[in-house]
Amino acid sequence: MFVIGEKVEGYEVEVLNEREIRASAGILFLFGIISFMFAILTSNFAIAKIMVVAFMVDFIIRLLINPKYAPSLVIGRWIVNNQTPEYVGAVQKRWSWWVGLVLALIMFYSFVLNDIRGPINILICGSCLIFLFFEAVFGICLGCKLYDLFHKKSAQYCAGDVCNVDKKREDIQKTNITQWLSVIIFISFLYFLPSVINYYQSNLAPEKDCTVPQFAIDMGHEEVWKEHNNCL
Repeated sequence: MFVIGEKVEGYEVEVLNEREIRASAGILFLFGIISFMFAILTSNFAIAKIMVVAFMVDFIIRLLINPKYAPSLVIGRWIVNNQTPEYVGAVQKRWSWWVGLVLALIMFYSFVLNDIRGPINILICGSCLIFLFFEAVFGICLGCKLYDLFHKKSAQYCAGDVCNVDKKREDIQKTNITQWLSVIIFISFLYFLPSVINYYQSNLAPEKDCTVPQFAIDMGHEEVWKEHNNCL
């Protein structure tokens, strides 16, 4: 029971299912970013504190009991149970999870127990969200990259076979200058788009009728109506 990873025939070390790990990361990221933004926008930190505790407990279960009982991984496994497993080495994932747990413990002590708020909390919270985002969206385990720094060439069965340093990229994985040019054009378009919209609204858009309707007058909300309709 108290193990990290499972024995699968054909694999030399204990492995985990990368698909459920990514699903778990997506779940934690979703609720993490919601609680983070709610705290910033409302100055109500209760939900953020609950999220810190939930994150910490989830990682304690992963590391000290068994990943198969961690709530986010259980839900992740259920979500992707119709997909073929992609096995990755458990060792590097364990390293990554320890990094996450250390960050969670720091947040628990400073933020939950002592209600300390400041740039350090934001940095730690932001780091956790970045780790989760990269795992869920790109399939890149940043914590596993740290493992590689201290254990050269010892990681096995990495997601996307990135452990294989001799692997050659296939043509479908390569990008060319034309593709990057399309990206530059797209970013340039987005950069100039606000100016185009402002020009249209200022010079070409039909003149706005700022006559306050009778219902707003009856309610005494003339100024509110004008503000909502950009008529101030």
